[in-house]
Amino acid sequence: MATKLTFSDIYAVEIIDSDVIQESDLTLAAECFVGNGSHDSGMNHFMVHTFQKSKSQPCLWSLAVYKFGNKDLQTCQMWVNKINDSLSKEVGRPKNLLVFVHPMSGKGNGRRIWEAVAPIFSCAKINTKVIVTQRAGHAFDVMTSATNEELNSYDGVLAVGGDGFFNEILNGFLSSRHKAPFPPIPSDFLDALGNNSNPLVNDPNEADSEIHNNIESDPLLSSSAHNESGFSHLRTNDGSHIEDQQIENPLPNQRLRFGIIPAGSTDAIVICTTGARDPITSALHIILGKKLCLDVAQVVRWKTTSTSKIEPCVRYAASFAGYGFYGDVITESEKYRWMGPKRYDYAGTKVFLKHRSYEAEVGYLEVESEKDSSILDGSRMLSRVRSLKRKKSERNICQANCDVCNTKPVYSSIRSPPAISSPEARWLKSKGRFLSVGAAIMSNRNERAPDGLVADAHLSDGFLHLLLIKDCPHALYLWHLTQLARKGGNPLNFDFVEHHKTPAFTFTSIGKESIWNLDGELFQAHKLSAQVFRGLICLFASGPEV
Repeated sequence: MATKLTFSDIYAVEIIDSDVIQESDLTLAAECFVGNGSHDSGMNHFMVHTFQKSKSQPCLWSLAVYKFGNKDLQTCQMWVNKINDSLSKEVGRPKNLLVFVHPMSGKGNGRRIWEAVAPIFSCAKINTKVIVTQRAGHAFDVMTSATNEELNSYDGVLAVGGDGFFNEILNGFLSSRHKAPFPPIPSDFLDALGNNSNPLVNDPNEADSEIHNNIESDPLLSSSAHNESGFSHLRTNDGSHIEDQQIENPLPNQRLRFGIIPAGSTDAIVICTTGARDPITSALHIILGKKLCLDVAQVVRWKTTSTSKIEPCVRYAASFAGYGFYGDVITESEKYRWMGPKRYDYAGTKVFLKHRSYEAEVGYLEVESEKDSSILDGSRMLSRVRSLKRKKSERNICQANCDVCNTKPVYSSIRSPPAISSPEARWLKSKGRFLSVGAAIMSNRNERAPDGLVADAHLSDGFLHLLLIKDCPHALYLWHLTQLARKGGNPLNFDFVEHHKTPAFTFTSIGKESIWNLDGELFQAHKLSAQVFRGLICLFASGPEV
């Protein structure tokens, strides 16, 4: 069978002695031999390492080795040199990578999964510095303490683990490097402090106030600086001023990319960015230097100090932030880590049967697509946003070379999304009892929800999808969850579900509280606000093929 190899799909080539070809190599290359006389004595060989896509699942990539032979060794060497020369000209391929391995991720297979894919990186002549984490927060501490000079010696940072482990690395990277105003503070928070200024517009020109130290047991919780009015200054999360520092690594950093080798319990980020939950596929995306920009949400918890000053606590999320049902499931599942991924099914069933709802007020920034389909009474929305409840045939699914993600300009990392600071920005509120409050930054497709929480959410469009699930009868909520679990379902087509596409929102709990789930990590917050930064980081991925 004639086969065409594209140089952009090749990751390695090597001269090899037929006498030392391992049996595993021959098995891998068995269907890819070229020429009937390749096993003749006196034949010299070289192997070309590439990949092939599954015919039934194009997003699933597998290793492929093509073996070529010629009796003239110089001819083989010439081909190897020419191919290597072409590979060296491929743009964006990594040469040095920092790898964090979570040995206890998912079913505790993190180390084994890395050992399975490490030979592929070696074959591609990629240098890797591997750190097997010893405790919670280990990767966060390494990323926080690493200097820009140290990080610049790497082409990327890999996480061998799940979504929560990637979240730890992401927070370690951004906590001292992301320079931007904070999102608006919930309005009732400032009212309680006697502040009459508009809480929905940040004012980075206000006079500086002292930096407040935030003492937390969680190693991922950082402190920042705010003025008396509660508006953010242009500071990093460690309190330093932008104007006092030269921005050595502006975000998004096109050179330093992140990669994930899936070894977690859900691996939603990998599924959304590569289309497959497969370590080999992810490793190939990384080795071939694929690039994809990803939105990141900045999530801020607000509280007051003993001197009545406002103190923020900052976290970042790349896939999802959820309260109520989502937070309760994570909290409950922590008791059953010994069960592995099955703990989520067990914990989810227990939380579902309790059917707890929480009173809260949610504010969100209105966008143009919602204005025409909304009827307002004061700050309450009386009609649902029907423009977002499209038929399945009208869904614009995010995929490789996505028009939505590629056409709009990426925001600067030192500014909030423009709609937030615009004087025309209009904020709406929804108050009541909710079974859950969710903010999906991507579709969050996974094995339990094949279409994700929001099927047509995009990876880099500058928006999150706010999902407010109001208190409802048990049977209706079960119907909603079954729609989530069904391929082609429509979980948003219920009267008790509010769906708002927005770049920012605020949240205030009233009475009994749940806990927030940020990419699978717990985050306690009574008052919270969040905003999306479009394309803030780059991943080694090309997007799923639909």
